[in-house]
Amino acid sequence: MNRQLGLDFGSVAVDSVSQRVLNLVARGALFVINHSGGKDSQAMYLEVRKHVPRAQIVLVHADLGAVEWAGAIGHILATTAGEPLHTCRARRTLLEMIEERGMFPSPQQRQCTSDLKRGPIERTIRHILKSDWRAASGLPPLVVNCMGMRAEESTSRKKLNPFKFSARNSKAGREWYNWLPIHGWTEAEVFAEIAAAGQKPHPVYSLGMTRFSCVFCIMASEQDLRTAARLATEHPELLNDPHLYRKYLDLERSTGQVMLMPSKNHGRRTLDEVTGVPA
Repeated sequence: MNRQLGLDFGSVAVDSVSQRVLNLVARGALFVINHSGGKDSQAMYLEVRKHVPRAQIVLVHADLGAVEWAGAIGHILATTAGEPLHTCRARRTLLEMIEERGMFPSPQQRQCTSDLKRGPIERTIRHILKSDWRAASGLPPLVVNCMGMRAEESTSRKKLNPFKFSARNSKAGREWYNWLPIHGWTEAEVFAEIAAAGQKPHPVYSLGMTRFSCVFCIMASEQDLRTAARLATEHPELLNDPHLYRKYLDLERSTGQVMLMPSKNHGRRTLDEVTGVPA
């Protein structure tokens, strides 16, 4: 791994990408860090701060409300250096989305990501750019959207381009890039980066979770779902909504759908059948 900017770009020329990032810093680009409060966001922030001046960094958190672990915003504030933090929400919650659609999101149709995270975050970035110093100076908006996806997490994430010009968002005079600063990092490197900064990840990791953000995620492992169900019943103070587990089970019953898609090894199973934890 090339640690100059903490990146492993695979087939992309590392020197070329590193220089492009440095050029964007020199041009005064605004670096927007998508921060969930999870370990990858935390490590990404620490890495970006090594190379980007604090004045050119803002943080954006997609607030998922009842379905995310408690204390996400507090953890972000405690592990960053006072950069502006913008929170955003979609017009409806995940539970409302499921109830309205009569079905849960799936790995193939992840409305939860597009509607609850990416859409609100991109709208917030556009709003931020209107008040950025470049706009006040009459300069065209220039932004680098930083996200914490890692290649190790899945085959689809491994295929992502770690640095890409966004033609879709480069409109109305905007110049927009998407950057995955820790795309080539391993999970061990993520935790090592956090420890080296004298920090700790959100407490749910020490309690057995490997993922953050949504307590019960369609992309979670069965072990994470079992852990989340146990924590939800034994430590409801860790949740924004202490009745969240029951609400998921009720939604499965009312919609006639299940949260997890059947797999080759397992047929249709309800969430409590997966976790072994009764409501």
